[in-house]
Amino acid sequence: MTNKTRVTVYHNPRCSKSRQTLGILNSRQDCEVEVVQYLKSPPSTRQLKDILEKLKLSARDLLRSNEAPYKSENLAAPELTEDELIAAMIEHPILMQRPIAVSETTAVIGRPPEQVLTIL
Repeated sequence: MTNKTRVTVYHNPRCSKSRQTLGILNSRQDCEVEVVQYLKSPPSTRQLKDILEKLKLSARDLLRSNEAPYKSENLAAPELTEDELIAAMIEHPILMQRPIAVSETTAVIGRPPEQVLTIL
């Protein structure tokens, strides 16, 4: 018996890339998928820091700069700290790149959706 890779997907059902990524994972026999609709249930600060560590990205790298809160909260300001940017993403989860697939040891942004296969 083989162990299945547990994958948590931070998913936005309105996003086609997110739906495609979830479809790829759900079609696989080698993974067990947990779906988190992050707009309804954003990650905690600790969870988001863990995700960033697994992605090997800074908070700024995970921001979607085309979203309204990015502009209204002046998140382009270079003096903002990592913790301030993380707090902004917790308050406005729409700011997070999507979808994010997270395993026990690594994470990947599903753009393109096939990128998710790298964590299995």
